[in-house]
Amino acid sequence: MKTESLNLFIVDENKSLAQELKDYLVKRFGEGIRVLTFPDRQNCLEKIDDNTNIVVLNHAIKNENSIETVKLIKNINPKTEVIMLSDRADIGLAIESFKAGAQSIVVKGPKQEKKIGNLIVRIFTAPIRIIERELGLSERIAIFIMSFLTIGAAVLVYFLFYK
Repeated sequence: MKTESLNLFIVDENKSLAQELKDYLVKRFGEGIRVLTFPDRQNCLEKIDDNTNIVVLNHAIKNENSIETVKLIKNINPKTEVIMLSDRADIGLAIESFKAGAQSIVVKGPKQEKKIGNLIVRIFTAPIRIIERELGLSERIAIFIMSFLTIGAAVLVYFLFYK
């Protein structure tokens, strides 16, 4: 799967783990993905804008409250999806993360990169799944409708603002 507009941030003080995840995502989604890594939340928060799609946030960064970080991210851009990365399976952390606005929580382990990659695919194919489910259409028809709507919106914007 390739994309030209995916902006993803990784917040993890462990530079080698952040780089491994970045390398995996670039390999999986192609060079069009823009992945930036940050050692702490402050540097990340300074870069979040309307074009930030996803933040993968390590829960266990020293001296930082990850739940508060999720809230700050959502205040800057409510459309940014946050994937929490945790050292352990903790139902309390999961509940607090979801309440704060996180999309999902992934427990660190041997398949964490693949799990995060699959979550990214799910986040960006959600409109197609909604069309399939709500209208009872096949996946191919749902993709056609989404493509038609996207092209139609682009043409409309062009005529409204550039003509």
